[in-house]
Amino acid sequence: MKIVIDERIPALAHRLAPVANVQALPAERITPATVADADALVVRTRTRCDARLLDNSRVRFIGTATIGTDHIDLAWCAGHGIKVVNAPGCNAPAVAQWVMSTIGHFLREKDYTPDRLTLGIVGVGHIGSLVSQWARHWRFRVLLNDPPRALAEGAENFTDLDTLLSQSDIITVHTPLTHNGPYPTYRLIDGRRLRLASSCALLLNAARGGIIEERALGDFRGNIAIDCWETEPVPDPDLLGRAYVATPHIAGYSLEGKLRASAHMLAELKRHFSLAVPDLPAYPDSFSPASIEEVTRSYNPMADTAKLRGNPADFEHLRNTYPLRHETHYFFRQ
Repeated sequence: MKIVIDERIPALAHRLAPVANVQALPAERITPATVADADALVVRTRTRCDARLLDNSRVRFIGTATIGTDHIDLAWCAGHGIKVVNAPGCNAPAVAQWVMSTIGHFLREKDYTPDRLTLGIVGVGHIGSLVSQWARHWRFRVLLNDPPRALAEGAENFTDLDTLLSQSDIITVHTPLTHNGPYPTYRLIDGRRLRLASSCALLLNAARGGIIEERALGDFRGNIAIDCWETEPVPDPDLLGRAYVATPHIAGYSLEGKLRASAHMLAELKRHFSLAVPDLPAYPDSFSPASIEEVTRSYNPMADTAKLRGNPADFEHLRNTYPLRHETHYFFRQ
């Protein structure tokens, strides 16, 4: 069997080589020609998996070593018998590290104390839940918005979005990007809702570009921290210039997060194709909350901001050559 793998997914190609014909390719070389005779495809977000790529291929399995699946035409794949799997939660500690380090630097710069502030979290999945745990440890008042969870679990622990926006001093977004369904998130926070957030001092997006309506941010008076851009890989120059933190979609780029995703992809491939290869090492993603000092010591988003501001045209290069950092809890084990 033949498996095509994005070359920036670590450890996976080497582990599969004894049992498959493995081609590890840069994302730009994953094309209809290179996947035509492949049985399986393992990608990152930069590979759009749809009819244009797959229509004349024999691919029957797609793994994305990411949390999100908005780069995959799920309906088309389902209609053509292609199994799709992702890696939920793989980079949650890394994204939480980016969020909480940004907040930690902001608190110190402004001389704010968490116990006097309200943090609003929009989307309480793997990442939002981890951010919530750490924020409560820092003694923030925390508001949670997650309509699917509120429907399933009861509304008492959740807040409606408009109330969260109007009451939060800091707001961080952690939803998937969806255009349809009962809870679409494309431009969920638009101009009207940004006006509700008039008391917000810091708005963070490390989820997906397009969840916050970027063109409406011109009137937003608070600070902005952005990792995921609506127009990437070409960040809006005005937004780049005024953002408190601006990074090239690398919030989840930790060594441990990448290896978690690889281990998950290997397990799914083994299950689907009955492959006899050893598992990859496991990296736990559940920890006790980290302190402000620990998080800010483990990662400084200002350094990545300076690099992107100095080279905005190199967004993709900065992302593709990013030196994977250690997550907070592994940083102190080196």
